[in-house]
Amino acid sequence: MLVCSLLAKAQLIATVSSPKVTGQKTVVMLAITNNLSEKVESARAVIFLLNDQGIMVGQSTKWVIGGTRARPALEPKNGTTFTFVITSPQPFTTTNLTAKVSFSRVILEGEKTADLKTDVLIQNTQ
Repeated sequence: MLVCSLLAKAQLIATVSSPKVTGQKTVVMLAITNNLSEKVESARAVIFLLNDQGIMVGQSTKWVIGGTRARPALEPKNGTTFTFVITSPQPFTTTNLTAKVSFSRVILEGEKTADLKTDVLIQNTQ
């Protein structure tokens, strides 16, 4: 019931896939749906890769919405995906990694800043 009440409020929803490790690279897909009533002009996200002991083994920060023609603004009731590729100077010692994502900035239409605590919901498929 709590999840239903959270989803009832309009939000920017980001669903994080399980990390896929290949040698020195890890790929994490982020599916983003705009359930807000306004266009999301841009959004910046940071991803942390944690090993099975909770120690950070990699990170990446990217603009996942907006900023380029390849990453246009996200209209209400639309979705998009973003692929994070995190590299390491050495091969990852484990494939049992967890991805933690947070948004550091979300800019709405009219250059309004979204409230990251109430307007953004992050879900893991892990």
